[in-house]
Amino acid sequence: MDISRNTMEVATACATAAVGGIVCYGATQNGIGWNDGPEPGYFPFYIGCLIIVGSLVTIVQTVLRRTSVADIFIDGERLRTVVAFFLPIMALTLVSAWLGLYVGMALYTFYAMRVSAGFRTHTALFTAAIVVAVNFVIFEKIFMVPLLKGPILEYFGIY
Repeated sequence: MDISRNTMEVATACATAAVGGIVCYGATQNGIGWNDGPEPGYFPFYIGCLIIVGSLVTIVQTVLRRTSVADIFIDGERLRTVVAFFLPIMALTLVSAWLGLYVGMALYTFYAMRVSAGFRTHTALFTAAIVVAVNFVIFEKIFMVPLLKGPILEYFGIY
């Protein structure tokens, strides 16, 4: 399955237009008028509008541009590589939201070292534990920035 450059440009422009729409909608929640100065949503609203306009210009340019069929953005092999990288990142995000960042970080580090890089199991486990411990000390103790702990660490009284 090959994906053309034009397809990706239109898809990206649609995604950025959606972000611009979200920015505009959020700005309207804070007021976009000008009463003795700008209301809180005034500038974000117009930035969102600029994002939408830029996205629409990109779509028009892409549709009007004539490129050859050989102009491939990504082919099947490259897509598999991207998905193999992207899915573990998504899993990290979901696990972190559900079980806490430290558990997600440990699982991702273990997966990346054991499955992706082929390290031995005990090396991957040791490295994952070190990564979590170092991040815990840096964020929780040194910078005093609490990260999402989740139910497992709360069960052990680490909160």
